[in-house]
Amino acid sequence: MQQEKKFDVNSLIGFVLMGLILVYFMYIEQPKEGEEQTTNTEQVEKPVAPEENNTSNQDQPMAVVIDSTHLDESLKLKYGEFYYSASLQSAKDDAVTVVDNGVLNLTFSNKGGQIVEARLNDYKTSEKEDLYLINNNNGSFGIEFSTNNNRVFNTADLFFTPSLKKEGENQILSMKAKVSENQYIEYVYTLKPDDYMLDFSIKTVGLENVINANKPVKIDWKLKANRTEKSFKNENMYTTLDYEYEGGKTDYLSAGGSSDDIEKDVSWVAFKQQFFSMVLLTDKNFETADLASNTFEEFTDEVNHIQNKFTKTFQVKLPLKVSNGSFNYDMNMYIGPNKYSILDSYKRNLDELIPLGWGIFGWVNRFFVIPIFNWLEGFGLSYGIIILVITLIVKLILSPVTYKNFLSSAKMRVIRPEVDALNEKHKDSDATKKQQATMELYKQAGVNPMAGCLPALLQMPILFAMFRFFPSAIELRQESFLWADDLSSFDSIMQLPFYVPFYGDHISLFTLLMAAALMVYTMMSGAGMNQPTQPGMPNMKYMMYLMPVMMIFWFNSYASGLSYYYFLSNFISIIQIFIIKKYIIDEDKIHAQMQENKKKPVKKSKWSQKMGNMMAEAQKQQANKKK
Repeated sequence: MQQEKKFDVNSLIGFVLMGLILVYFMYIEQPKEGEEQTTNTEQVEKPVAPEENNTSNQDQPMAVVIDSTHLDESLKLKYGEFYYSASLQSAKDDAVTVVDNGVLNLTFSNKGGQIVEARLNDYKTSEKEDLYLINNNNGSFGIEFSTNNNRVFNTADLFFTPSLKKEGENQILSMKAKVSENQYIEYVYTLKPDDYMLDFSIKTVGLENVINANKPVKIDWKLKANRTEKSFKNENMYTTLDYEYEGGKTDYLSAGGSSDDIEKDVSWVAFKQQFFSMVLLTDKNFETADLASNTFEEFTDEVNHIQNKFTKTFQVKLPLKVSNGSFNYDMNMYIGPNKYSILDSYKRNLDELIPLGWGIFGWVNRFFVIPIFNWLEGFGLSYGIIILVITLIVKLILSPVTYKNFLSSAKMRVIRPEVDALNEKHKDSDATKKQQATMELYKQAGVNPMAGCLPALLQMPILFAMFRFFPSAIELRQESFLWADDLSSFDSIMQLPFYVPFYGDHISLFTLLMAAALMVYTMMSGAGMNQPTQPGMPNMKYMMYLMPVMMIFWFNSYASGLSYYYFLSNFISIIQIFIIKKYIIDEDKIHAQMQENKKKPVKKSKWSQKMGNMMAEAQKQQANKKK
């Protein structure tokens, strides 16, 4: 029999009473109008959204109650002794201070107290965009240290409190990572008007019982170098990590692949790009420097038109001396162009950042090329005309050398039939005897086969100095001339739809003109073609003809200013040779003079006699071996 369900009045009364009690408690707990809601913990300020005043109460989101006690504990756990700085109102990841001194626009972040954007106001990238050496988190600067409770920190992760003031025309920014109001790590940046060099100091105050002096304290500085130029190949080649050590010596890490090194007694370290650098300098030398550099591989995504954004990565670790738990360093920071006049003005050996060449090549650039270039620049000439004038000056100075070189070549051409006849006569003789007979002929005719070498050697310092100067001269950067839009990079008259190994994907007209002028000069001067070919040696005639072809591949991606200079130099040399050959040197007279010289007794110097005796002795020993 099914049991009949009955209505439970007692249960109904119980539910009603529980509902009334719940409503009563919600009513008495609700804050009355005009009263402030307080807690036993520190009050947390809730930001108000801009739209909040324009919405009804029904549309407002439910308020989130933040447990500030829990917040304090999480800050203390993360930031340890530096919890105080992290709890201040300035402790925001996106809080920044912007300082501009005319040439530099620097953005300093409260997170790390470091530069997060460095823009050079007077320069643009090859894409005509603002030029940043630091932006989009491509670099970081921090100090690694340990505390007495064995916590390891990097200041790049701590919050700093900024304070900006002016002293005269200088702007001074103080950034403090605080343990308390009277205990902190402080960075002080001083920017002078229109100056790329900053004063930069690091010091600690009252942290003797916080920092562990028995553990290493070191600067950790990193950068991914932004690509700023048209040619990745050239920019990457000149992007290096440079440094000065041991009282004035300078060096750099490999410009090619990855490398690292440790140096001692380091006074500055530079993250150097082709035309711009960031340098950290100190008067109190770093005992060591742990240096590392790595290059990015070149790539181009043709579909999305994406190219390399970076050329190289740099990292350096510099130990700081700690005394009684504190350290104090006065340093400088250079953020600017690799311009010789600017770098040289600081008298800190920073001009070595510009690769002008070693030894005599560097001297030629410093004391000859650069002064003439700067002098001509003062006339307001276009840089294409300046290069033309420099070429004319160089060729005028070297004209006596050119004359001697061509005279030597003319003598070798005149005597060449006699040398060929002598070689035919001694074709069955040993090489020593043949060479001895040839040298005797040269002496009788008054011809020195090495006379053309000395003039050529005298031209080499200028030749290589120019090779170094033009790709490094920031003055030529983004300066156009004729069809070249940038004399510091390659010129292109045609973009190829494919990439040619060792050549590239474009055609440089200045390179073609240079190669053509070199070919004509080689044919007119007869350079290397008057020398008799020795057994087992390559034919110099074909080698000299091959050189212009090789130049096309070597120089296609080089600075167009350099190819333009070599073209002008070869073209002017062609004109000089034409004038010398047509109006100055008479090969018939040279031949007649040689015949007269043969009639005169040959005066042998002690060196000639000694060489003759040595050759005779060698010939005698060779004959004995055959027996």
